[in-house]
Amino acid sequence: MDQPAVVLLSGGLDSTTVAAIGRSMGFRLHTLSVDYGQRHRFELTAAARVAAALGAARHVTIRVDLAQLGGSALTDRIDVPKGSRGLAMVPGIPVTYVPARNTVLLALALAYAETVQAADIFIGVNAVDYSGYPDCRPEFVRAFQELANLATKAGVEGSLRFTIHTPLMKSTKAEIIRRGEELGVDFGLTHSCYDPNGRGIACGQCDACRLRLKGFAEAGRIDPIEYQ
Repeated sequence: MDQPAVVLLSGGLDSTTVAAIGRSMGFRLHTLSVDYGQRHRFELTAAARVAAALGAARHVTIRVDLAQLGGSALTDRIDVPKGSRGLAMVPGIPVTYVPARNTVLLALALAYAETVQAADIFIGVNAVDYSGYPDCRPEFVRAFQELANLATKAGVEGSLRFTIHTPLMKSTKAEIIRRGEELGVDFGLTHSCYDPNGRGIACGQCDACRLRLKGFAEAGRIDPIEYQ
């Protein structure tokens, strides 16, 4: 195929597996990471490692400082929930939700896609083993795909018909890990923790770490990264 596709790459389990899926489909990967002022900026280093390992044609990191707006434990002076308070199963949307983050990220991916003439955009959102964020739901993705085809020169003129791919939307973390392994993903390159220490070592207690560890346990695998 060798058609271009833009992949939003955070450096975590899900986006890394999605990038590997895109590659397995024959797409030429243009990966995009966003430095949005997140406290877990180590994920950007992980994303660059993953992009190189997957042979991305180009990896871009864009700076959009959402920390100036705050409103999230990932971008503001709000404690990241740990231990029992960090479980994804608690009701309501957690304080680790970053206001409109995926809307911003997909808008940047759309701009990148239009620039490189890519009709396909991949994002690793998941609505099974996830934190309950509203911008990870299929309803949001469908709405953004409609917007993408209304709000762009390529969409209006008909030179491209944008498709937002979410191949992991209905997968558990264990299924994602097994799929990644089938595609040769090295999960030792990835980073998921919301509150790592100064050396980037995962805390093991935040929502992201607990979901990750749960996935590896259910998949019958050992997580290859280091924990505090």
